[in-house]
Amino acid sequence: MGITYDSENHRFVFDFEHDGTEDIVSLTGNGYQVEAFGKCFYYGYEFAENVEGTVRSAFIKHIKFTEPLQDYPELTEFIKKAIDNLSHQINLYDYNLVVMPESSSHINQYMLRYIYRFAQPMLRKMELVKNLPANITFDMDGYEQQYLNDVLENGRARYTETQKEEVRQSINQMLDLIHKKDYFTIAKDVKKSRFRPYMLQFLKFADKADEELCASIRHQNVLIIDDVATSGSTINEILRTLRILNEDNEITIFSLIGRKDLMADASL
Repeated sequence: MGITYDSENHRFVFDFEHDGTEDIVSLTGNGYQVEAFGKCFYYGYEFAENVEGTVRSAFIKHIKFTEPLQDYPELTEFIKKAIDNLSHQINLYDYNLVVMPESSSHINQYMLRYIYRFAQPMLRKMELVKNLPANITFDMDGYEQQYLNDVLENGRARYTETQKEEVRQSINQMLDLIHKKDYFTIAKDVKKSRFRPYMLQFLKFADKADEELCASIRHQNVLIIDDVATSGSTINEILRTLRILNEDNEITIFSLIGRKDLMADASL
């Protein structure tokens, strides 16, 4: 069972009955589990190794922005199968809170509705929204500890104080530019930047009630969901936003499409 790309007609063909050597995504797996983000991370599907980047991008766009989803049974079946597999791995009845990022895609909302079929009636949901660019900050202390204060094998400092100050000034200039941009330009510009892990407050709580709810729950099971996890930056930001208030909850992460090596070495 798998999905192929019909290049002549520029469309994706879902086959839930047969395997194929040209499949760009396999539908036969029972979901995947990897250690990532320092948490338990599950994902439903992974692209085949030989899939070109343009095809991957086109498929992600197809599943994220085709609407209404209910009119495309192959897409809803694609999502349901992944959630069904997740339910075999974890007991969704044990979860108290589901968190997801604000998105123009309808996948997260559909996943949430389907998760409610398995989860307890009191499952609460929380959506983290995009922050204003002017509120984005930089973890200078963390960056200095990780990079600027690095030492060579002989014990000498890798960078002089002058070099460190030049880097600090460059980062501050970068932040000044970020504060003048719109959110989506920022997301594109810094996605692969080495500074990205140290940029903070990309997301925020939608309102004070959600923030107070997150701060109040202790020792409960929290499920983070996102449609596509490629770089891991969005999930990382969700985790950072949540752990500012507390670190007492058991967090599980699920993405419809992910990677086995996604942020496997990341430490939060």
